[in-house]
Amino acid sequence: MTRSAFETGLGKNPANYQPLTPLIFLSRAAAIFPDRTAIIHGGQRFTYAEFYRRCRQLASALKARGIGRGDTVSVMLSNTHSMLEVHYAVPMAGAVLHAINTRLDAAAIAFMLDHAHAGLVIADREFREPMSEALASASVSPLVIDYDDPEYPQGAAYAGAEDYEDFLLSGNPDFIWSGPDDEWEAISLNYTSGTTGNPKGVVYHHRGAHLMGYANVISAGMGQHPVYLWTLPMFHCNGWCFPWSLSVVAGTHVCLRQVRAGAIWQALAEHGVTHLCGAPIVMSTLLNAAPDERRDLPQTVKFLTAAAPPPESVLNAMSEAGFDVVHLYGLTETYGPAVVNEWKGEWDQLSSAARSALKARQGVCYPALEGLSVRDPDSMQQTPFDGETMGEVMFRGNIVMKGYLKNPDATEEAFRGGWFHSGDLGVRHPDGYIQLKDRSKDIIISGGENISSIEVENALYRHHAVAAAAVVARPDSKWGETPCAFVELKPGHEQVSAEELIAWCRDHLAHFKAPHFVLFEELPKTSTGKIQKFKLREKAARRDL
Repeated sequence: MTRSAFETGLGKNPANYQPLTPLIFLSRAAAIFPDRTAIIHGGQRFTYAEFYRRCRQLASALKARGIGRGDTVSVMLSNTHSMLEVHYAVPMAGAVLHAINTRLDAAAIAFMLDHAHAGLVIADREFREPMSEALASASVSPLVIDYDDPEYPQGAAYAGAEDYEDFLLSGNPDFIWSGPDDEWEAISLNYTSGTTGNPKGVVYHHRGAHLMGYANVISAGMGQHPVYLWTLPMFHCNGWCFPWSLSVVAGTHVCLRQVRAGAIWQALAEHGVTHLCGAPIVMSTLLNAAPDERRDLPQTVKFLTAAAPPPESVLNAMSEAGFDVVHLYGLTETYGPAVVNEWKGEWDQLSSAARSALKARQGVCYPALEGLSVRDPDSMQQTPFDGETMGEVMFRGNIVMKGYLKNPDATEEAFRGGWFHSGDLGVRHPDGYIQLKDRSKDIIISGGENISSIEVENALYRHHAVAAAAVVARPDSKWGETPCAFVELKPGHEQVSAEELIAWCRDHLAHFKAPHFVLFEELPKTSTGKIQKFKLREKAARRDL
C-alpha cells in the first residue's frame, strides 16, 4: 500500500504538534486576563496572575524536594484555593495528582497511599485524625505538608509537617514548567469503589483532561467569565475536571469549604454564581433551606447533576428558585460526566408526564466522547434502538481512563471487546438517547459517593452474631439511595438489634457507608445457594420498611 501524498514528508514537528494538556489553559488565562479574579475563598481573592504564580511556585517547591515525573502527590483537601493550586502545580512538576476522598477512614487512606506509592502528602488539618492514623500504618513514608485554612482554622498541625504556605513560598514564582512529553502521560489518579474490598486506582491522562476542558464548557453552556460555585468535591473525579475547565473561559472559582444551605445561597447571591455541579443532595439542601437563608436571584443558575434523575416536582421547584438543571451521567473511569441529556426546545411543549419521561433518560455522548453504546456484554452485539432491550452501557474514546493502576486483569476485563464496560444496564431509545435501568455491579451511590455493597457485607460478617448478610440500595429522597442490610442471625443471637449492627458498621467503615436500615429475615437464595438480590432490592424499595 502506497502512502498518501498528504502523509509523505509531512511529519510531526514542534511547530505543528504539541502534546495536549490542560495546564496551558491557566497560562493562557493569566496572560490575557491577569487582573481578573480567578479564585474567591472566604475573604481571600486571587487574580489569574496570582493564581498562575502560586501554581508555579508550588511546582518549583515540589521539584526542589525531588518530586517529578512518575511520582505521586497525594492530597486530602477541602474545596479551597490550595486544592485548585495542586491541580496545576503537581502536573507542572511532572508528577501525578492523587486527590483523596475526605470522608474515608484511615484504613482506606493507608491502602491508597501505599498502592499509589505517595512521595508527598498535602493534608488539611480538618482531616488530621484519619490521615495521621493512615500515615502511621502505611508502608510509605512521604513528606507531609500541613495546610491550615486561613479563613477557617482547623486546630493542631500534623506532627513534624511543613506549613503549606511556607513550602509554596520556598519555590520560584518564575519557575519554567514544561508539559508532558507525551499527552498519554498520567495527570491524576482517582480511586473508585469496586465490587471487591480494595478500591481500584483509575488513571487519567493529559489528553483526556485537556479535552474535558472544552467538553465541560460546551455541555455546561459556559460563556466567557462564568462564576462557578464549588459544591461538588474536587476529590471526586478531579471535580469532573472543572478545575481545569474554568481556565478555558477565565472563569471565577468560588470555593465552599462546607456544603451548607445558608452558605450556598449567600454565595449564589453575593458573587453572581452562574454554574454549579452536585448530587441530588445539593438540590435538597437548596430547596429545604430556611426562609431566612434563601435569597432572590436575578440570574438563572445552571445546575449540573448526575446520579438518579430528579423527579418532576424537584425540577419544577428548582426552576422556580432560579435554577436550570442539566442531567449528566458518567463514571470515575470516564473523567466524570461523559453523557448529557441534551434538551431540545420542542420538548418544552410536551405534557408534564412526557417531559418527565424524557428527563429520566441519561442522554447522548459528551462532546469529547467518541462512542456510546448499549451492547450484549457476551456477544458484544449492539442492542436494538427500541427502548426495551437491555444491554450493558459501554464507552469508547479519549475521555476513558488509561486503566487501573497495577491491576492488568481488571483493566483487560474493563476494556474487553474494545469498549469500556460500565457495569450499568440500560436501553437505547429510537432517537439514540440511552436510559439506565439497573446496575450489574453491586454499587450503591449515596449522595454522589460510591459504596461497595460487598465491603459493607464484609463488615457485617465480622460481627459475631451474623450468619449471612446482603446489602442493597434503598431509594432515599435526600441521598438518592442508601445501604439497606438484610441479615440472618446465628442461633442464640436473636437479641442483637439493628442499632447494634449499624453502630458496628460505623465503627469499622467510613460512616457514610454504614447501612441506614437493617432487616432480620431469611435471605432468598437460588438452588445453588446464591442470594437473590433482585428480590431484596424490590423489598428495600418499599416505603413501609
